[in-house]
Amino acid sequence: MPELPNTLENAIAQAIAATQAAIRDGHTRLQVELLFPELKPLPVAQQFLPVFEELGAQFKVFFPDAGTAALARRDWGESSFKILDIGIGKTSARQQVQPEDKAFLFVAPTAVEVTQVEKLCEEIDNRPFVMLNPCLEDAATVGIGYTGRQLRYRFLNTIESCYHLKPLDGAALFRCYPAPWQFWLETSDDYQMIAELPQKPTGEEIDSLLAGTTPSDGSPAPKKVGLLTSLQRFLRALSR
Repeated sequence: MPELPNTLENAIAQAIAATQAAIRDGHTRLQVELLFPELKPLPVAQQFLPVFEELGAQFKVFFPDAGTAALARRDWGESSFKILDIGIGKTSARQQVQPEDKAFLFVAPTAVEVTQVEKLCEEIDNRPFVMLNPCLEDAATVGIGYTGRQLRYRFLNTIESCYHLKPLDGAALFRCYPAPWQFWLETSDDYQMIAELPQKPTGEEIDSLLAGTTPSDGSPAPKKVGLLTSLQRFLRALSR
């Protein structure tokens, strides 16, 4: 059973291992989320490159815009794989995804690019891709009504979350494939897992867990005793 990581390096190592395990098990539409304020996605993405780098030119990395793609080319130096921007309105998905391509990494795509990202993933079909810290579902951009529901049903819900780590107030939401979703709570001297869930909990379920009950049976959860300084250090380290 995976443990809650205590450093950013451990979290990234877990995320890479979870991604590799999910691909081995036949999952092809994957998502990795390290949800910490001010975390820069470019250095994190660089550590994912060895997962696919052996594919050479058959591996592609997509960034939201040309500026970020150019920055990656500068920082990463010479590479055998291709670094591209999503290219809204200037390049068709069919031109960007070739039959010989075998794997893809999307770095921090946003709701602005969601239509083009969906088109790219249609072209990718059943080849593996990983979304690193995506923010594809923004109510102001895609809507919260019928359009938003259709986007979730048609595309977003087809993506498997193989790694998710989000700090909360005195707690953390965690998923490391193939383990189920886990909810960890701060205690007096450590972190304690108080719930395992088969799918990502809703906001109401998280509120219920934070309030000290599980959403399934309402049984009391362990009481949170004060602030844990090591958890505070953990969150600060992950936010650097």
